[in-house]
Amino acid sequence: MIIDVRSAAEFESVHIRGSYDVPLPLLSEHTDELAARLGSRVVLVCQSGARAEQARQRLGASGITTAYVLTGGVPGFAAAGGDVVKGKDRWDLERQVRLAAGSLVVLGLAGGKFISPRIRTLAGVIGAGLTFSAATNTCAMGRALSAMPWNKSATEPTRETAIMNLPVIPAEQTPAA
Repeated sequence: MIIDVRSAAEFESVHIRGSYDVPLPLLSEHTDELAARLGSRVVLVCQSGARAEQARQRLGASGITTAYVLTGGVPGFAAAGGDVVKGKDRWDLERQVRLAAGSLVVLGLAGGKFISPRIRTLAGVIGAGLTFSAATNTCAMGRALSAMPWNKSATEPTRETAIMNLPVIPAEQTPAA
């Protein structure tokens, strides 16, 4: 079973045919319930691998020790000729983060030159945030941007529409790894 942990908007843009949309925040809220439905074989996918790895760790804590992260994410799968479903073209979250962070750094530097040198602090704060993001493999700016209206789908997955609609795979019927 392939679980896509990207946002619903990212999933609508492009996803692996046959995959299920369970965004990371939803998976995080219902990890044990999801683990009970998955059986033991699951492939997790996102844009770059970071969110899928977070999902793998959460599922591992709930007893799913044979979850795998698809190397290269959805873009890598599509580039390799994999069967994907394409929808509305949108900027992926990682690209939005790069635009926002870069713009804030430029704004901080320009504001420091033309308004007040103290505004340069903004560039330093963004740099520190990016360093922390890399060190912890998390992204606060990405979480904030994912809540923006342009990153919302018309049909955001819920427990009922995403998790409860997954096929239940009993542990004894799960193929061996």
